[in-house]
Amino acid sequence: MMANSCGYIIWLRRSQNLLRLSQLQENMISGTHRTHSVRNYKVTVVGAAGGIGQPLSLLLKQNPLIKELSLHDRTNVKGVNMDLSHICTATKVESFQGEDPKSLVDALHDSNIVVVPAGMPRKPDMTRDQLLGANGEVAISVSRAMCAACPKALVAYITNPLNTVVPIAAETMKSLGCYDPKRMFGVTTLDIVRARTFLAQRLKLDPAEVNIPVIGGHAGITILPLLSLCSPKLCATPDEWKALTHRIQEAGTEVVKAKAGGGSATLSMAYAAAHFVNSLLRGLKGEAGVVECSYVASDVTEAAFFSTPLELGPEGIKKNLGLPKMSDDEKEQLKKMMPELKSSIAAGIDFAQEAICCAKIAEAEAKAKALQKKNDKCKKEIGIQPHS
Repeated sequence: MMANSCGYIIWLRRSQNLLRLSQLQENMISGTHRTHSVRNYKVTVVGAAGGIGQPLSLLLKQNPLIKELSLHDRTNVKGVNMDLSHICTATKVESFQGEDPKSLVDALHDSNIVVVPAGMPRKPDMTRDQLLGANGEVAISVSRAMCAACPKALVAYITNPLNTVVPIAAETMKSLGCYDPKRMFGVTTLDIVRARTFLAQRLKLDPAEVNIPVIGGHAGITILPLLSLCSPKLCATPDEWKALTHRIQEAGTEVVKAKAGGGSATLSMAYAAAHFVNSLLRGLKGEAGVVECSYVASDVTEAAFFSTPLELGPEGIKKNLGLPKMSDDEKEQLKKMMPELKSSIAAGIDFAQEAICCAKIAEAEAKAKALQKKNDKCKKEIGIQPHS
């Protein structure tokens, strides 16, 4: 009896330790040490069965602010839903599967935040521009569905090429009369996550102790880490600064090459996206001082979209904090990136406008066919041969 009692006590202590670990994980994701958070929000993941979508959904299932997690993908999402539903957190999980636009609308209904990792991953030797044909349609379909299901939701795009995808989404929502620039974000958090990691390795510190803003876009030279503002201060030669900047800019290619055709960054991107979504949630609930860098509609530079530090709030962007103070070298890098960034934005706007035009033509043709069918039916009823 004594042995059984001791065994029970050991089991109870282990269970309590696991519970504390679970609470610590929730606090880690939420970025706070509070253990009492209210689950108020619905978050939808579009592309939940993919390489980013699955680990992202796993992290969001643990977020103490999320009441309902809605998963959508064209295929295989039901199994992801079942798997996640066995995890012992209070977040309710639902899945919606299929290529029919209605399934996406159903998944998005009444969402507070929509996060979009859907799309084709980048492969070795593939440029981000080559992804545009495949992934531009993702932004269009999500934008259309959001206008029908949750026009006031915040939307966070992960889909690459991000510099182009966000302008596509913005143009599409504009055409449907439901665009709010304060509510649309391109997730560039991974660039900051990488910058903090690489700098912490050099400084021999915990990455949690390192802070650095990363501005611009989310590809190649449009990614501008402001090493001059690194905290703690970075002491390095100009060549070392240049090498660090280049590594941060090309870190995605490191992963693509290392996976040798097996995909691009998924786990690190999921971590970064979960962090960003949590910041959006903290802003929604009115927490003060929530600041993140993100690629958004902007007037702080000559580019129509640009990533700078943003203060987040209940309506999305509370305030764009603008360009931080930069060194002369960083100002020069900013100048050099502009043609590429503006070109990517223009390509997105052109892509969206062509799609909008095609959609209007298709809609007009469908209406004409429906009218012709109705006229033919009327003629038949009064004894006139159709098309006579």
